[in-house]
Amino acid sequence: MNTRPVIGITLDSEEPGGYSKLPWYALRKNYAECVAAAGGLPLLLPHEPELVGDYLARIDGLLITGGAFDVDPALFGAPERHATVTLKAKRTQFELAIIRGALEKDRPVFGICGGQQVLNVALGGTLIQHIPDRVANALAHEQPNPRTEAGHTVKLLAGSRLAAIAGLAEIPVNSAHHQAVDRVAPGLIADAWASDGVIEGIEHPQKRFLIGVQWHPEYRISPADTRLFDAFVQACRP
Repeated sequence: MNTRPVIGITLDSEEPGGYSKLPWYALRKNYAECVAAAGGLPLLLPHEPELVGDYLARIDGLLITGGAFDVDPALFGAPERHATVTLKAKRTQFELAIIRGALEKDRPVFGICGGQQVLNVALGGTLIQHIPDRVANALAHEQPNPRTEAGHTVKLLAGSRLAAIAGLAEIPVNSAHHQAVDRVAPGLIADAWASDGVIEGIEHPQKRFLIGVQWHPEYRISPADTRLFDAFVQACRP
C-alpha cells in the first residue's frame, strides 16, 4: 500500500470572540478534505516559528491557506500601509519562515489566495495593497455570490505547469481578495490572469511544485481545482 505523503497545512488564527473567549486557530474543513481526497495525510501547523525545522522534518509538502488578513506592506518595501490592510503578524512571520525553509529543502509548496500573496513576498515580490485603488474597471474580486460558485474566469499561460494541470486555456474561479500580486518575485512567472489584468496565478518553472493561485480551489467548483490538489499531492510523494 502506498504511504500517504504528509501535507502540512497552515492554520488561520483569531483573537478572542466567536468560537472561544481565548485566542484560537481556525481552518475550513475543505482544505483538509481536498488533501485527503488527493491521497495526502493532512497535518495542521500552529504558528510556532521556532518549530519550523521540526515541522519540515515531518512533512512532505506545504499548503499555505488563505485568510481574512494581509501581509505587512513593510515586508515588501512599501512606504505606506493602505487603510484597508489588516495584519496577523505572527501568522505571517511563521508562514514566511516555513515557506523559505520548505524551498531550501525542495519541498513542494502550494499557496492559495493569501497563500499566493505571502509566497510571492517570501521570494522577493510585491503586492497591490487594494485592487480598487490600483486597477481601473476592476472585477469584483471580492465576489458577492457564494464561494461555491464562480465569480469570473481566468486565462492560463500556454505551456505553463498550471495550464498543463488544468488541461484548459481558461477556467472558472471563485474569488475572495482585495489584494493581488504586483511585481512577480524573481524566479517566479505569472501563469493566470483575470480579464482586468490582475495576476491570478504564479509558479516557479524549475521547482518540483511551486504554484500559487488567487482563487479557492478547495471548493472544487471545476475539475481543474481537483486536478490542482491531485498534482500537488502527487508531487509530494518521495
